[in-house]
Order: sequence, then C-alpha cells, then structure tokens
Amino acid sequence: MKRLLLALSLALPLLASAQQLTVSAAASLTDAFKEIGPKFEAARPGASVRFNFAASGVLLQQIAQGAPADVFASADQETMNRGVEQKLVAADSRRDFAANSLVLITPAQGAPAVAALADLGKSEVKRVAVGKVATVPVGRYTQQALEGAQLWAALQPKIVFADNVRQVLDYVSRGEVEAAFVYRTDAELAKGKVSIAMTVGGHAPVTYPAAIVADSKQPALARDFVAYLASTEAQAILARYGFGRPQP
Repeated sequence: MKRLLLALSLALPLLASAQQLTVSAAASLTDAFKEIGPKFEAARPGASVRFNFAASGVLLQQIAQGAPADVFASADQETMNRGVEQKLVAADSRRDFAANSLVLITPAQGAPAVAALADLGKSEVKRVAVGKVATVPVGRYTQQALEGAQLWAALQPKIVFADNVRQVLDYVSRGEVEAAFVYRTDAELAKGKVSIAMTVGGHAPVTYPAAIVADSKQPALARDFVAYLASTEAQAILARYGFGRPQP
C-alpha cells in the first residue's frame, strides 16, 4: 500500500504538468499545422497539441455550441470578426500569421481549355466546384471574384458546393468536375492531379488570423501557440507549404 501511495504521489505532478491544447484550424492549414504541432510540443515539455480541422465557419459554429477549443485559426477575417462579435475569442489575442492566394484549377488530364474566368461559361465546362459560401472562406473569396467578373449568377447551374476547400480539391483530383477554386497551397499539394489555370483576383486579401478561444482551459499555452505561429520556425514551415507572410 505504501508503495502504491508513493507511486501515486510521484505521478500526480506529472499528470498536473501535462497540458493538452486543442487547436481548431481551417482545413487548408492541415498539412502545415501537423508539422508545426510536434515542433511546438518539443519546446514545451508536458504540452500536447490536438488539432480539429474543418471549414472556418463550421469550426466557429462548433465553438459557439461549446466544443472544447483553445485556439481558433481561421482562413479569413470575416469569420474571425464574427468570433469577436460573439465574444467567442479574445479580441486582444488576435494575430494574422499567414497569407494565401485564390487559384482556378482543372484536372491535370482531359480537362477543357480554361485560361480565364469567362471560359467557365463554355459548354464543355459542366461542373465547377466551389466552397459553401456560408461556412467556407474560399467559397466567399470565389463569390467575390465571380461577382466582380459578373459571372456568379450565370454560373449557378454549374456550381457544385463543397463542405471545405479540401473537398473542392478532391472533386478536381478525381475528375468529378471540370474546374474549381481553391487556395494555391492546396493546389500545390495535388501536383500531377490538378493544374493551375490562373491566379484569381478581385476578392478580399486571403489572410489567416488566430486567436485564443474565450473559454480556453489553457489560455497561457494558447497564447504561446498563437505567438509561436509568428516565429521563424513556424513561418519556415508555412512557407514550405506555400503560405506567405501577412502584410503588417
């Protein structure tokens, strides 16, 4: 019995020092963050990072419904603004850490010739994949660009909506649609399966903010993670996956 009590007394400090951080992050950050997580853990003994990846709007809904989260990393400012307005995140902890660009992609093999947004109106382009505008930031960037080109309404019969940017990418990779709009970082991950037809302008800048969730159980560790995203080490990983630095 004494040995058991001694073992328990020795284990308790270890259990107390173990800190799990839950990071809810935009789907487009999946690969970069999976590499960033272990680097962050290595510098903080006892810390463990768990990721929850989905469309930014879906993640915010989850947080609003009480899902456990310590850090929220969004693929757009609009979703983070809603988080601030609803007091779901700590406004003073908000920090931009990455930038991206919107591209129009087609399947690498057998796709119709698409070199401009107007080409999406061609009869051989039957389906165009777009993120759901209500919850997927890449969908809103796409809508802004197509509305600016006066094509959004005309293309509605062709549009196939997806739950997140990775689903959009999958539709093109599998040849299920003739064209789609994704971030450049996603297109780069599918080299050989998709081709970038053009970089798309006419939308708000694609920037990624992160903030501490208001109900975080690990606010100090969450603040460390948000700060770490701006570190040389994290920025090098993000750059390797094609992300740019946000404008100051």
